[in-house]
Amino acid sequence: MANVVRHAPGATAEVRLSPADGALALTVRNGPPPGRAAAVESSGGTGQGLVGMRERVRLLAGTLDTGPTADGGYRVSAVLPLHGAATGTDPGAGPGADTDAGIDPGESTA
Repeated sequence: MANVVRHAPGATAEVRLSPADGALALTVRNGPPPGRAAAVESSGGTGQGLVGMRERVRLLAGTLDTGPTADGGYRVSAVLPLHGAATGTDPGAGPGADTDAGIDPGESTA
């Protein structure tokens, strides 16, 4: 959602969460920004962006698919395993892990 605000201020956005064969599928999709809206940040960001997302998803043994949509918007879709990562351990079981994020995997939000 931060990228939607940074790169397409004023655009509509949709977030979908759903279970997918032992994994959590997450998609964030935004429409095109209305008109020529000014960027919210002018600092150039942190430099992590999609590269950082790909690395974090890879560490969890998940997949990430990103790209523009036909209507001029953008889509980011990740599929993350619910149990264990590439190492065979539960990524949420570490010290200080938030074991109850308050998100129902079957819930969709808009």
